[in-house]
Amino acid sequence: MENVSEDEGYHQHQPNRLGEMAYHNMKERLIRGAFSPGDKLTIRAVSEMLDVSTTPARDAINRLVIDGALIYSGPKTVIVPHLRLSDLQEITQMRLALEGLAAALSVKAASEATIDELEQLQAKIDAALDEKRYFDTLWHNKEFHFAIYRLSGMPYLLQVIETLWLRVGASFNGLYPEFSETRYGARNHRNAIEALVEKDADAARAAIESDIRDGFRQMKKMSADRDQRNLSRR
Repeated sequence: MENVSEDEGYHQHQPNRLGEMAYHNMKERLIRGAFSPGDKLTIRAVSEMLDVSTTPARDAINRLVIDGALIYSGPKTVIVPHLRLSDLQEITQMRLALEGLAAALSVKAASEATIDELEQLQAKIDAALDEKRYFDTLWHNKEFHFAIYRLSGMPYLLQVIETLWLRVGASFNGLYPEFSETRYGARNHRNAIEALVEKDADAARAAIESDIRDGFRQMKKMSADRDQRNLSRR
């Protein structure tokens, strides 16, 4: 009887497990910029993308709608929202404060292994930029930043930063191709690595803040251009 009970419990909780896995998978994709603002997703498309049934796909979508990362445009369709300029400004102010703090705290825990990891990630970013593989650029960019932030030793801080990236991740697609030409991000990343090598907390904070500000300027321009196009259509 005990084995039957355990088996029943497993099947009862399996949909919840799949829903949780689907949620975290979609969340990570949004954080890394796998989707762009305006992209439409259906429950069926998400279920096929994640190789799960429609129930966990629906659960994941509902949670991401609550998180503000998606909005419903129909009974079975969601859209990755465009951030309003006011939203982008607020998120940027929070990122400057929190990610700057995480970077400053990270220098104490930085090791040779950490530096090697960051240099390898930056090499992947550079290669992706050279080949205009912007999806891969964004994927590795997230790894780079969070490899630094994890060194802060503050898991709650990391969770809040992740929440901000969930809201702004799709907008990172607007950084390219311009950032591929200017290499602002690459310069900021190298400055961050150098700061960790030198154990310079102020320089680490400054490098990350510069990275955020450079990104904000480009995303702000994209937001203004979109607003202008919308006005011209009226």
